[in-house]
Amino acid sequence: MTTANGSTITIISFGYLHGAPPADAHLTIDLRQHFRDPHVSPELRYMTAHDAPVRVAVMNTPGIKQLLAATVAAVEGFLAGPSGTSLTIADGCAGGRHRAATFALALEAVLTSDIASAAELGVEDLAQQYSGRGLAVRLVHRDLDKDVVDR
Repeated sequence: MTTANGSTITIISFGYLHGAPPADAHLTIDLRQHFRDPHVSPELRYMTAHDAPVRVAVMNTPGIKQLLAATVAAVEGFLAGPSGTSLTIADGCAGGRHRAATFALALEAVLTSDIASAAELGVEDLAQQYSGRGLAVRLVHRDLDKDVVDR
């Protein structure tokens, strides 16, 4: 999608166990080592970011909101540059079903000022900062609906 200033923002969530990060990403965020994996909880393992308990577990992980704010700042930096016409952000976790997909949903909610979705994810304050900016975002979940990877 194209933003009001002509820039294109694409967010791709993915799982490293399903393949390499998207090659065309300008910014790749690896969530595997630094944030709790809902996969280790039997009650969450077969759920995805489509399910509220997964979103709550991910967004309540210490540090995730700070990383989201830092990613938003990086987006601003890329878009402010002289050739900031397109930007692809890839965020990955092990399987692409929990952490990466939830982080991508939160990033989309913030960048598009979707206050309702941002509030559900606990980042309403950050999304309100983007109100009126007219950013358009394309969200792709590469591996969200793939089978759970046994590990």
